[in-house]
Formats: sequence, C-alpha cells, structure tokens
Amino acid sequence: MATQISSPAAAYAGDDPIQPDHRDVWRANLSTPINDSPIVKAYLRNLPAYRPGLSPFMRGLEIGMAHGYFLVGPEVVVGPLRETAHGANLSGLITAIYITVSACLGISIFALATFQGDPRGAYNSHSKDDLRPLRKKEDWFQLGSGVLLGSMGGAVFAYLLLENFSDLDSILRGGVNVSQLLFPWLGLS
Repeated sequence: MATQISSPAAAYAGDDPIQPDHRDVWRANLSTPINDSPIVKAYLRNLPAYRPGLSPFMRGLEIGMAHGYFLVGPEVVVGPLRETAHGANLSGLITAIYITVSACLGISIFALATFQGDPRGAYNSHSKDDLRPLRKKEDWFQLGSGVLLGSMGGAVFAYLLLENFSDLDSILRGGVNVSQLLFPWLGLS
C-alpha cells in the first residue's frame, strides 16, 4: 500500500540532495548538487549572457563570434558538398549566415512579442532576477544586432581559415620560413 504525502514540500523532507529551488516546490526547478554547486554558478555567471558590466550589444557580439565560428564546421564535414574542393567551405559559410539571420529574426520576434505594453511576466523591467540582464525590448534588439555582427565575423573568419588551411599548415609546420621572407636582412637561413 502506497503512503500518502500530505504536501508537495513533504516529499522532499529528509536528507535528499535534490531539493526544490529556494525550498519552493511551485517554482518548477530543482536544486541538485550539480546545478547548485558554487563552481557551476561561477561558470554560468562568467558566460557573456550573464556577465555583469556588459552592454547588450557586447553580449551579442561575444555570443555571435563563438557561434558563427562553429556553425561553419558541420556543413563542411557532413554537408552535401563535402567532397568538393571549395564548395564545402562556401556552403558552410552560407549555412552559418542563414542560421544566424534566422536566429536574429527569432530574437526580434521574441522581443516584439514579449514587451508589448507593460508585461508583468518574468522578463519585465522590475524583475529582481540578476540572471535576466535584458529587461527591455531595445536591449533584445541590441543583443540581436551584436549576434548578427559577431556571427558574420566568426563565420567569415572560419571560412578564411578553411580556405587557407594548407598555407597556414605550411607556416606552422615550418615549411615556409616566414622570417626569411619578411626579414631577409637578418640572414637567418
């Protein structure tokens, strides 16, 4: 016969390491040894989305650079043009740009839909939650602009690295004596 629990909070009573967040079972979040540890909290607070002191544009720029850089790779490795000489790299660049524009469109739609009038939800400007640094529609638009610019730059940088990989590989392996080409008067040979 199953035992009856008088309240949802009583289900978590005892030495269970998994407890409701802030001891409130109605917040729909659990505090575990993983997500509530100091090292995880410090890591999350240093991500550009939550780092204090950054403007929304700089948050977006940093997020966009990282994502634009790695969005090129999957299309190059497993895309339909992976067997062509330069088609895979160009296809990866185009795909990264397409995904970036789609994501920025989604950010804009979210901002327009969430901040109509004076919302009383979790994203309003009066929220005390420090993990929600973007509290106005304009902040989200600036974030989207930063993501767009940063992602384009990251994708173009990854594309240029892939297109010039053989030259970079020669330089790094010592096949090209850059010092002799740049500074012939040094006499290093």
